[in-house]
Amino acid sequence: MKNAVYGVALLALVLGSSGGTVLARDLSQDTALRLRQEGVILPFEQLLQSALARYPGSRLLEAELEREHGTYVYEVELLTPDGVVREIEMDARDGRILKDKEDD
Repeated sequence: MKNAVYGVALLALVLGSSGGTVLARDLSQDTALRLRQEGVILPFEQLLQSALARYPGSRLLEAELEREHGTYVYEVELLTPDGVVREIEMDARDGRILKDKEDD
């Protein structure tokens, strides 16, 4: 099950929207891998576990790595057991929660 969740997360990183604003841009899987290998960002799996711990029993819907205002940010969408979609943004360098809100 964990491998399936991670596979979906990586797929979401690759297939993330190509849109975005000038202030935020999605990064490719290759870029994410390079940044992780260089120690610039934490492993996605580690940050995903942190997000899932906030909402036990939740499922990953989507994940994207972005660069916003010079900061690497993982944006994760979770579906909680009660059917609520949560959008969580985490600093990819240290795992700090930057935003946690109900997605419209």
